[in-house]
Amino acid sequence: MAKPPQDKTKTKVPRQFVVGTLPSREAILEAMAEDPNLDGKRDLARHFGIHGDMRTPFKVLLKQMEGEGFIARTRKAIRRTAALPAVTVLDIPADADPDDLHAFPAQWNEEEGERPRVIVEQPKNARVVPAPGDRILARIDAGDGDLPHYTARAMKILEKPRRGQIGIVRMDEDGARLIPIDRKQKEMRIERGDLGTAGDGDLVEVEVKITGRMMIPKAKVAAVIGNPRSEGAVSMIAIHNLEIPYRFPSAVLKEAEDAKEASLKGREDWRHIPLVTIDPYDAKDHDDAVYAEPDTDLANAGGHIVYVAIADVSAYVKPGTALDREAYLRGNSVYFPDRVVPMLPERISNDLCSLKEGENRPSLAVRMIFSADGRKLTHSFHRVLFRSAAKLSYQQAQAAIDGSPDDKTGPILDTILKPLWRAYGSMAKARDKRGPLDLDLPERKIILDAKGMVADVRVPERLDAHRLIEEMMIAANVAAAETLEKHRSALLYRVHDTPSQEKLMGLRDFLSSLDLPFSKSDAVRPVDFNRVLEKAKGLGKTQQVSEIVLRTQAQAEYAAENYGHFGLNLDRYAHFTSPIRRYADLIVHRALITALDFGPDGLTDAEVTKLQGIAQHISSTERRAMLAERETADRLLAQFLAEKIGVEFEGRVSGVTRSGLFVKLSETGADGFIPASTLGQDYYRYVEEMQAMVGDRTGETFRIGDPVKVRLLEVAPVAGALRFELLSEGGRGDPSSVKRGRKGPSRPSGKAGAYRKFARKKR
Repeated sequence: MAKPPQDKTKTKVPRQFVVGTLPSREAILEAMAEDPNLDGKRDLARHFGIHGDMRTPFKVLLKQMEGEGFIARTRKAIRRTAALPAVTVLDIPADADPDDLHAFPAQWNEEEGERPRVIVEQPKNARVVPAPGDRILARIDAGDGDLPHYTARAMKILEKPRRGQIGIVRMDEDGARLIPIDRKQKEMRIERGDLGTAGDGDLVEVEVKITGRMMIPKAKVAAVIGNPRSEGAVSMIAIHNLEIPYRFPSAVLKEAEDAKEASLKGREDWRHIPLVTIDPYDAKDHDDAVYAEPDTDLANAGGHIVYVAIADVSAYVKPGTALDREAYLRGNSVYFPDRVVPMLPERISNDLCSLKEGENRPSLAVRMIFSADGRKLTHSFHRVLFRSAAKLSYQQAQAAIDGSPDDKTGPILDTILKPLWRAYGSMAKARDKRGPLDLDLPERKIILDAKGMVADVRVPERLDAHRLIEEMMIAANVAAAETLEKHRSALLYRVHDTPSQEKLMGLRDFLSSLDLPFSKSDAVRPVDFNRVLEKAKGLGKTQQVSEIVLRTQAQAEYAAENYGHFGLNLDRYAHFTSPIRRYADLIVHRALITALDFGPDGLTDAEVTKLQGIAQHISSTERRAMLAERETADRLLAQFLAEKIGVEFEGRVSGVTRSGLFVKLSETGADGFIPASTLGQDYYRYVEEMQAMVGDRTGETFRIGDPVKVRLLEVAPVAGALRFELLSEGGRGDPSSVKRGRKGPSRPSGKAGAYRKFARKKR
């Protein structure tokens, strides 16, 4: 017998429900699952016997369930939201608590209501350890019962696409077009109604919308960032394009402002030790101080005692606090020519933790004893309070040692500076014996004027003062790693792997083309590279060989497991000396505090279980910072050269690809591109073994490191791109003796492809 149609006016009350009381969330979802006709507030109210004063709290309950993602509302209808699949992509918010991660679906139909919140489980010793801001592929568990309680376990950390496209607005008769910052992206139209408040020349963030039958992408302005030609605005391009956090949340600033100056309680008093800071002349924060004295122990004749005191950031940035979460999110400070994006607020970085001259400051310090030949005999860590005896610049300290002391360095020359230099002299002997990789490539410093534009580009002189601080910091970093290993403590290592066999093979081929032999062993050491660099110097090939040796190296990173530091030729190494600007150092400080029982503010068990994830995250933020700094320098130099179209410059070939030559200008260090099709009258082939372009008929050769003269043809300041015309002739050789490679003008890829696209557009 057929059942009669359901009468929606009758109230069907579940057995577990009591009329006149609010139903549970589970009861509402169960009822909607059993009866699809329950698709409105009134239907549900009748179903559960809701009337009178209960109607308002019932509406509130439904609203809460909508906000929690359990139900979705479309006009008058209410329905259960779709369930998450067993495996899905999740986005972890950047401000999520690292100790209590949650996430939301990366893709979600807004008609389904609010995105469901997913708890991300973090089992101990998990292979994949996600962090705030990550996008993950995860396995989903909805739990038992009618009310889904989603949990997830990360399977893989995915590359997260940038939130929006960044570009410059250029007005025209039909509205505007977007000139993209990213060299690989295409221009897009912006309709007048989608401009918002943006004007010609403004740097904007846009949303991309697909319109029409041709599915043509167009841009809609989402935010106006500013004008890139205004004071100090160039770095904002990289900050926005790479999503670098640069504004501190109010909770972080409040914690910083509320922080109280550390006292002597629980610390050793080192205020009688005259440690000094030696930094760049324009440094705003000072996180390390040094002092040295002769060792009076007769058993260590000619030895020295070296003290290195590092700002005790862990005294102010405690695990789990808003300050700690923000520092972790940023990973490190980012240094631009026109600004610094600090890891910590100025109240911490430039005040409470900065080792200011004459002011009491908390420190985690190491006392190291060295033999006359620079071997470290012993060391010990101390949590102290000290007072910097002097704030010096590298140039100031070096001038004093070189015989030109000033009013500040004169009184401390014999008592502080000369003992430091004598200790460094011993340590340098041990360094030379150890044989770290000796690549001394010049680093240029961009000097800006009052408007934030390039006024000058200089190559700062490399001084013994720089090497002294560097060597003492390395020794302190090694001591930190050794101490933590001795106490069987977890830590973050700074690791640098040996070069890959593929890169070594390419290096050998290149060196062979210069008649420079190189070790045939698979187990290469830094000394093998140093030997070939020394031979190249004698042949006048230093620039060429240094560039290739640098490219052969692996990238240094952070890891919870140790595999040594190849470049420094060290078995164990950790970053300890810069906790104001690197989160890795703060973790090492906390590990030392716990291992040495220096206080309750050490490394937590939760942090220990996540060290690999922390290492992955801060390695990523370090790479992001390097990219941002490099991109900003490119844009500043391009703006500087924009008024010099047609001017001739001296430079060197800094890179060779099938698409053409990269040239670095000698005066400014600016990089530009010469398309292969414009090299000369010959037909040029890319010869990978030689890192060169070689003419088919003449054998004319352009190879990495070659000095060249070029003329500047085109500049794209916002993209930081330059195009040159080659004026020099290449070297001559026998084309028949060259191993045939692919012809030059071929399909470009990567950076070369972007430059070539720029060149075509400009032609």
